Amino acid sequence: MLYTDTCGEGPELVLLHGWGMHSGIWQDWAGELGQWFQVTAVDLPGHGNSAWSDECELQDWVQAVQQVVPQHAWWVGWSLGGLVALAAAAHDPGGMRGVLLLAGTPKFVSGPGWSYGVDAAVFDQFGRQLEADAERALARFLSLQMRGCAGGADPLRRLRAAMKLRPTAHPDALRAGLRFLQRADQRHAMQLADLPVRWLLGERDTLIPVSVSGAFPDIPVQYVEGAGHAPFLSHPQRCSAAIRHWLPGRTGDLHASS
Repeated sequence: MLYTDTCGEGPELVLLHGWGMHSGIWQDWAGELGQWFQVTAVDLPGHGNSAWSDECELQDWVQAVQQVVPQHAWWVGWSLGGLVALAAAAHDPGGMRGVLLLAGTPKFVSGPGWSYGVDAAVFDQFGRQLEADAERALARFLSLQMRGCAGGADPLRRLRAAMKLRPTAHPDALRAGLRFLQRADQRHAMQLADLPVRWLLGERDTLIPVSVSGAFPDIPVQYVEGAGHAPFLSHPQRCSAAIRHWLPGRTGDLHASS
């Protein structure tokens, strides 16, 4: 079973972290969200306090998460966590209330008909770096989270400190997650008839450009001004306000937006 942390009261939110991370990175922001929501933060397979059990397919990760989170919750997926959330939506849309992509995308790699992704060669190079020196590759990836972000030094320091609170991800989990980023295409899950999707993007994100929202103009989107790839760290209050705008919490003082 995957490790989870739960806090707060109200409508359920599930938080899914990004590649190489763990749910400890959500600690401060989850505490803030807990004023309005019941927040369940999950350590994905082989990350943080969750053991690695050879879950090598994206659907394996989806099923592992589904076993430990409340039914009919909103899934908030950051980066790789967004792919997991979209895969869950495609597999069992009735099991959740909706998906909020936080600096996420349905397809990380660019290709024919999809110009919003990272070049495949970049992932190939990163994979080689991971095999040669995993610790250095992870450190580089942490720095990429804040590239372009206004005041990025302090959020990066806090991210690095949070990462030290739990074990480093299992090497095979890192390989699997990188493979998902390279190969997964969840564009079909973005417009399911009965499942709402919301998009929260960092204005200065150099990994997920804000222009990606143009591929799905019917999906509500908010841009976090000055934020890079980890807006919940650099601009937590703005991210909370966006979530409360779309998903009224237990106070019911804000209206849901289409």
